[in-house]
Amino acid sequence: MARAVKAQNRLISRTPTQGTSGSSIGSSSNLLQPKILMKPDDQLDLSPEELKEEFTRILTANNPHAPNNIVRYSFKERCYKMKMGVDQLAIHFSMDGNMLHKESDEGRRQLTRLGLSDSGTGVEQNLNEIEIPGEEELELELEGEEAERDAPKEVLAAVKPESALRNQFNYSERASQTFNNPYRERGTTTEPPPRTNFSATANQWEIFDAYQEEMDRQERQKEKQKSRDKEVEKRGKSSVPELNQGDEIQRIGTPAKIVERMVNQNTHDEIAQDFKYWEDASDEFKGNEGTLLPLWPFKSDKAKKLSVTAVVFNPEYDDMFAVGHGSYDFLKQGSGLICVYSLKNPSFPEFTYTTESGVMTLDFHPEHPWLMAVGFYDGGVAVYNLRDKMNEPNYSSSAKNGKHTDTVWQVYWQENDLDNNLNFFSISSDGRVTCWSLIKNELHNTDIILIRLNTTAEPDPGAGGLDLACGTCFDFHKFTDYLFLVGTEEGKIHKCSKHYSSQYLDTYHAHHMAVYAVRWNNFHPRVFASCSADWTVKIWDHNYSEPMFTFDLGNSVGDVVWSPYSATVFGAVTDDGQVHIFDLSQEKYSPLCQQSVVQKKRTKVNHLAFNKHYPVILVGDDRGNALTLKLSPNLRKCLKDKAYSNENEIAKMEKLLELVREPAENLSDK
Repeated sequence: MARAVKAQNRLISRTPTQGTSGSSIGSSSNLLQPKILMKPDDQLDLSPEELKEEFTRILTANNPHAPNNIVRYSFKERCYKMKMGVDQLAIHFSMDGNMLHKESDEGRRQLTRLGLSDSGTGVEQNLNEIEIPGEEELELELEGEEAERDAPKEVLAAVKPESALRNQFNYSERASQTFNNPYRERGTTTEPPPRTNFSATANQWEIFDAYQEEMDRQERQKEKQKSRDKEVEKRGKSSVPELNQGDEIQRIGTPAKIVERMVNQNTHDEIAQDFKYWEDASDEFKGNEGTLLPLWPFKSDKAKKLSVTAVVFNPEYDDMFAVGHGSYDFLKQGSGLICVYSLKNPSFPEFTYTTESGVMTLDFHPEHPWLMAVGFYDGGVAVYNLRDKMNEPNYSSSAKNGKHTDTVWQVYWQENDLDNNLNFFSISSDGRVTCWSLIKNELHNTDIILIRLNTTAEPDPGAGGLDLACGTCFDFHKFTDYLFLVGTEEGKIHKCSKHYSSQYLDTYHAHHMAVYAVRWNNFHPRVFASCSADWTVKIWDHNYSEPMFTFDLGNSVGDVVWSPYSATVFGAVTDDGQVHIFDLSQEKYSPLCQQSVVQKKRTKVNHLAFNKHYPVILVGDDRGNALTLKLSPNLRKCLKDKAYSNENEIAKMEKLLELVREPAENLSDK
């Protein structure tokens, strides 16, 4: 307190007063100068009346920041009520002090510790007895920390008490009690279950009938159980888990399949985007050349050691296709496998069928897409129904009903016969082209033609049945029902008719080795294509004995297929793992695309199939894998042509035939 008084007196003495000379000179000079009114630029100009106008303001104790709409829920009245009393107190400054009353216990203890008396006079007297340091020492202390350090120890000892207070605060225990929320009552009401009044009279006849119905029901269940047990014995142990599945698992089957497709679409989202939107922009700078984009690979763990022997798209469901697995090696024959895939689920097949012999060929019925004809390596044929959950075929051939004695290389569905029975044809290495009719639960066969080694289909009496040729492939005309072509292992192609079983309509000396495939054109009625192990693909007009076009692909050609959207586009696959796409209207001498589609060397591509709706092809190799490939825009230019139609496609092919036929006729005339 003494320090503050001295400092204040020192400040007052240093300020200049009005009596000094400097202040009088300054005041006289200010009086002589005129007063200038400094006015801001944005100040309003008010008239004298406006300046004299008085504005009264009423000061209230209400806090303008305090809310006036506080609502609390009243559990007593069970509604929200507004709180009327709001605290209007506003605290602008608060500071906690450490002053204690001298008569309190803590105050007396501190006075006793300092050696002071309890009375107030004694305290004042003791404070006056404290020696106050001089002005010079205080100035040294106020100038800085250094002055304070250099001050005499007697001064510091006089100002500061000898014993410092250790605890200047009075701690007190405080406790608070929380508010207990009242209990809430909750209740629910449910609708009563519906009730119906039923009344009936029971007599001996009704009781007898009820017992009789129960006995009949139990008998039927026993018969069903016996039939199931017989089926289990036939199928083997692999079919036992199917019988243990309950109705609940069967109900979950469809939702689980949908969820599986959704997960696969998310997993393969990039491939799905390419499948829908990808267009190769580099085709604009390549002229007529195109490329193939690999999409989804399809493979099954059961088919690792098997080759793909057949690929075919479903005629109604564009995303569904079947893959047949077997082996072309005579020494590695075993069981076969049929996998039915969907483009919506590339990770796992929709249906799988295990066969005792290797699968060689497949074909879907054009009007009943759930029926699938199959040809096997042991000479058998069968018909599977995809609607049935059974692993066994609905129809199958045996030695009793005329089973082939050698490998069935191809099957083909035909229109219903005169009795409106479903039927399909098959060709085998035993030289028989057989028609199979589905009558009731059996297959009935009829030999359409026997393939002979001579140029006619008439048997040689002295050959003893050894003059039969090995049939490898056949195809039926798209517009003439009775006309079909047969390819043989000797390299010949025979044009045959259903109406003539004893002779050929024509014979083409097509290739030097086995013919692997013959295909009629989907648009032009006179054109067909053939491929062979002699590395060539040939385009024919069936009215001429010489081919119109011949392409040497440099390796054994496994399959050739016409595209479903153009009369001049076809594809072929070779044993070196390459896919060749031709368009005769764009390039007559070389393919537009020649691309390897296998990952490993020495992998053969066996079969090829075009999709009718999407610009996608399907290929199968000898390692059991099936791969989908998307055609670039240059390989399907005709689809973007505004004048695209079947008639225009036929006209394009007709022009090509005329261009090729004219030089040949001129050479023959010369």
